[in-house]
Amino acid sequence: MNLTQEDWVSQLEADDNSVILDVRTEAECDEGMIANAINIDIYEGQGFVSKIEDLDKSKNYYVYCRSGARSAKACEVMNSLGIENTYNLLGGILEWDGEVV
Repeated sequence: MNLTQEDWVSQLEADDNSVILDVRTEAECDEGMIANAINIDIYEGQGFVSKIEDLDKSKNYYVYCRSGARSAKACEVMNSLGIENTYNLLGGILEWDGEVV
């Protein structure tokens, strides 16, 4: 599900079963990440799939990338692997107004 930044943040803040997932490259993450995010690079191919399969499928995943395209694809992959609740940040970190660490 694609969410605007406002909806993504308000839903995330109300969710006590949430995980923030950054699917950018390590080099991109070195430039700054949303606080408490975990990084799994979607460009790892099968490595990405393997790491996603190891995640807790009962959690709600708030996914972002640079612009929202890779994270949308990541949400599709996650859904196909049995993770039902994925939320894509429209506009990605490029349009993020919140804190970056």
